[in-house]
Amino acid sequence: MSANEAASSPSRDALAGLDWSGAHRAGIQMRFGDIDAMGHLNNAVYVQYLETARVELMRDLGVPDHEDRSVIARLELDYRREVRWGQAVVVESLVERLGRTSWAVVSRVLADEQPCAYARTVQVRVDAAMQPEALPSSLRAALTSLLVAQGVTG
Repeated sequence: MSANEAASSPSRDALAGLDWSGAHRAGIQMRFGDIDAMGHLNNAVYVQYLETARVELMRDLGVPDHEDRSVIARLELDYRREVRWGQAVVVESLVERLGRTSWAVVSRVLADEQPCAYARTVQVRVDAAMQPEALPSSLRAALTSLLVAQGVTG
């Protein structure tokens, strides 16, 4: 891994040091088919769990499914420990940055309340022609309620 790649990764130490107490929490229903031949959660399933949490977050912010015109422009995922069948899985999410047309969300996947993965997604609001458009003020205000405090501890 180059220095540039390391600098732009989700930095598990930095994300682990965030205050997650105000994070949005989405409980995930694990399915038996989510487990691979090694007996743990398949790596690709983490992305599905993050998407489920993203949809739940937007709904909880008052954005109806038919009005959620956000697309994922970037996803970074850092695995910390395995998730095994039967563990209670929750995805916590905070807004890291708000731009004019986009925002970054940091998330952590917990199994039995233990961090198992950290992620960062960049989402872009698009119009009907799939071109970036400014965030509506109501969405900006809702996302601001989950904005990470500027200081990182730990």
